[in-house]
Amino acid sequence: MDGLSGAASAIAVIDISAKILSLCFQYSVAVKDAKKDIERFQRKVTDIKAVLEKIKQLLDVPDRARLSTTHGLSNSLKECFRELEKLKAELEPGKTRKAVSRFGVRALKWPFTSKQVEKIISSLERYEQSLTLALQVDQTGLMLDFDQKMDLANRNTNNIHIKFDLAKLPVAKGASFDSHMDEHSARCLANTRVELRSQIAEWAKDRNGKPIFWLKGMAGTGKSTIARSVAQSFADRHQLAASFFFKKGEGERGNATRFFTTIATDLVAHIPGLILGIRKTLDADPGISERALKNQFEKLILHPLLEMAPSQTLACIVVIDALDECEREGDIRVILQLLARAKDIKSVSLRILVTSRPELPIRLGFKQMLDGTYQDLVLHEVPKGTIEQDIRLFLEHELREIQEQRSLPPKWPSGDEIQVLVELAIPLFIFAATACRYIADRRDNPMKRLEVVLQYQSATYVSKLDRTYLPILSQLFDDEDEADKQRRTSEFRDMVGSIVVLESLLSISSLAHFFQISKEDIRCRLDSLHSVLSIPDSEDLPVRLLHPSSRDFLVDPQKKGKSPFWIDERETHERLANKCLELLSSPEGLRQNMCKLLNPGTLRSEIDERTIAICLPPELQYACRYWVHHLEQSDCHIHDGDPIHLFLRKYFLYWLEAMSLIREAYKCIHIINRLQALAESDMSTVSSFLHDAERFMLRFRSILENAPLQVYSSALIFAPETSIIRKAFADHIPGWVNMISKAGDDWDACRSVLEDHYGSVVAVAFSPDSQLVASASDDSTVRLWETATGSCRSMLEGHSERVRAVAFSPDGQLVASASDDSTVRLWETATGSCCSTLEGHSERVRAVAFSPDGQLVASASDDSTVRLWETATGSCCSTLEGHSRRVRAVAFSPDGQLVASASDDSTVRLWETATGSCRSTLEGHSERVNAVAFSPDGQLVASASWDSTVRLWETATGSCRSMLEGHSNWVNAVAFSPDGQL
Repeated sequence: MDGLSGAASAIAVIDISAKILSLCFQYSVAVKDAKKDIERFQRKVTDIKAVLEKIKQLLDVPDRARLSTTHGLSNSLKECFRELEKLKAELEPGKTRKAVSRFGVRALKWPFTSKQVEKIISSLERYEQSLTLALQVDQTGLMLDFDQKMDLANRNTNNIHIKFDLAKLPVAKGASFDSHMDEHSARCLANTRVELRSQIAEWAKDRNGKPIFWLKGMAGTGKSTIARSVAQSFADRHQLAASFFFKKGEGERGNATRFFTTIATDLVAHIPGLILGIRKTLDADPGISERALKNQFEKLILHPLLEMAPSQTLACIVVIDALDECEREGDIRVILQLLARAKDIKSVSLRILVTSRPELPIRLGFKQMLDGTYQDLVLHEVPKGTIEQDIRLFLEHELREIQEQRSLPPKWPSGDEIQVLVELAIPLFIFAATACRYIADRRDNPMKRLEVVLQYQSATYVSKLDRTYLPILSQLFDDEDEADKQRRTSEFRDMVGSIVVLESLLSISSLAHFFQISKEDIRCRLDSLHSVLSIPDSEDLPVRLLHPSSRDFLVDPQKKGKSPFWIDERETHERLANKCLELLSSPEGLRQNMCKLLNPGTLRSEIDERTIAICLPPELQYACRYWVHHLEQSDCHIHDGDPIHLFLRKYFLYWLEAMSLIREAYKCIHIINRLQALAESDMSTVSSFLHDAERFMLRFRSILENAPLQVYSSALIFAPETSIIRKAFADHIPGWVNMISKAGDDWDACRSVLEDHYGSVVAVAFSPDSQLVASASDDSTVRLWETATGSCRSMLEGHSERVRAVAFSPDGQLVASASDDSTVRLWETATGSCCSTLEGHSERVRAVAFSPDGQLVASASDDSTVRLWETATGSCCSTLEGHSRRVRAVAFSPDGQLVASASDDSTVRLWETATGSCRSTLEGHSERVNAVAFSPDGQLVASASWDSTVRLWETATGSCRSMLEGHSNWVNAVAFSPDGQL
């Protein structure tokens, strides 16, 4: 695009921006309930317009031909113009114009929700950043000499690329310590937690110290407040590299799916050199964000940091808060094991602060770390005097503010009353914070509310959490008669119980649609709970618990039958499951072509996110994601003809379409498996339906993930004639499709095709529980696949040459791989991390096996030896020498007392595991021996050879019992039947 066309494009965008701003002004005058959204919208459009006006001025200069970066903005300007055109169309629809002319400006209605405005602004910010960076490059270029300009242009252009690269990494919204969502969350008050914060600061400065600091404490001891304050102080000193604050029930903040991608995105802003490694990863694997946690950590964080030049000055602090609120215990363990590898990073001084409750999975995770990896501090074991002083300072500060704001007597509260509150609170800061929120509530007299809290001074039989929450809840229905009290208590359990149990947050507006009650009723039910709930003014922002300890209090099983506020989780899950199904099957719920797409081949990537948000509002997306979860937690089962079965028969394909639209189709196989587990009988009709549904998803998963409407076209059309899904939805097959050849009669034997290796696959093995398959490849990797879904869980990288063999340990916790690089590697199945590299062979390793007790690993090599290794230490305990040529196979006897090896020297040898001595040399084959196996009872050994025979040998004597002839060519493998008869 030349200078003139560039200027013309800029003018076009400036013109449409001006029109949008004019429309916004009309809305700002006419609309009173969306002022903040309109102002934010106006500011962003104004910012873009200002940048474009500067670009236009730049393109008018005489030497505009030299403005290479600005000239490259053609696509960005076109995309920005299209985006603004859509916004302009929505701001002045035809009906609205008529309304304006007939009734005046007061008839205008702001067309966007707060969430939509947030997305629009986020989208516009990307254009603004690109345009601003380009402007900076060329403005500076006109002022500098040629060489300086080129250098700066390259660097700034690289910044633009960084922005685009990072856009490919999805992040968990609101997970950062300074997110807008947590803007009003508490920080440490001045002069509190002084010693603790100083200790953390000293740890962070010590370059020779331990890389991880674990701050642990029971619920309510102030971990998150400390983490937020510490993160802020590190950020003020430009040392904070990344943060992730877990929050149960808040979407991706409640799990690990976006943990490492969020951390990596933060790290790049602090360590720009990291982008080179991340860019390389994204180029090689654009889908890295969906890979196993181990692969994300290694490819996006560990390897890029290891490849950087060392910096003695760069301090990088990562703050991870509330790790215990990560929903999967397995993910918690993996995260800790991967973070422990931070000690290997020398390019920067990386320090990781982790806060959590001392839950068992986390304690075990830290226990497995090597000495010198972490230091810890138990928050509720901090000296009582220190905690007492900090809580006193907090209470005095908060109550003084209440006294001033409400014009209470100067001596309120008394020193004695503050002392009682301090004693009630120790060691829980959450008691002090909750009590102050309760006392400050403007709907009542603070002095009266303080008296309610102090009444619990003499209640020695109640727990700390009871003292925190009972004063607030007990007074909710004090003035009501018995009938009203029972009704209100039931409403409390229904509404607050649902908020407590929900898997992700919903707004008042979404809750109203979900429960089919008015927004006013929702507000009334929640209005007296501001002390324990965060209830935003906007109906489009989520309602959330202020602290997870309130959930602990409400669902405590010991309160069953004792507390009117006790929430029965099972019943609540059952109610939520029913509400999900009611919403999904309602007229506003699931249906074919929910987004009214014009083309059945429309790709998911081509659908505007705002269209998705409008056609699938948050409550509907929630129901799609979590209806099965609530069904599981309710302990319900599925029977033929019950509501679940009927729902599946009518809405199953619509649900798949919706899951594709919200980018969750990859979860459907797991969800279907979970439904199968709930079926009352394997022989039932609904069980058969679900089995067919599983095959349907396994076959067409990749199509459904990329093109939602192809579930009715490609998938349904090419499903077998006998498919239950095809028959149930036969009327959804498009009439314009003419089948030239008939689809197959039934599903074929192939359940899944596992594709991802770049080279030939030379060996596979199942885990003992059949949940995983390991594959070894010429591409130097091992991959672990989930048998249920066919998806790749982990890619095990580390070998430098072809991997020839792979085996699982008897307990399935480890995988051993043998490679042409002369090593054996042991990998942890859960994390995919390499725990040992067994070095000692001088030639390629062809085979590997675990002993029955998992204590030993045997490896066979081209160096003519077999080696026995200790699994726990990785040390070689025996080298079995005697073969004169390469060893191709190795096996342990069922009792682990013997090892059999097969060699190119035409023999099989039996070795004693304990001593490493050769007990027998089994001679008889005339060509190399390719394989060897023990019978289940250990009495026989079978060997397969290039001489076209199989031989059976007696283990005790070494004599050949049988020679099995009949093959006309090489025999490469041999195995016994489980009963040893064949």
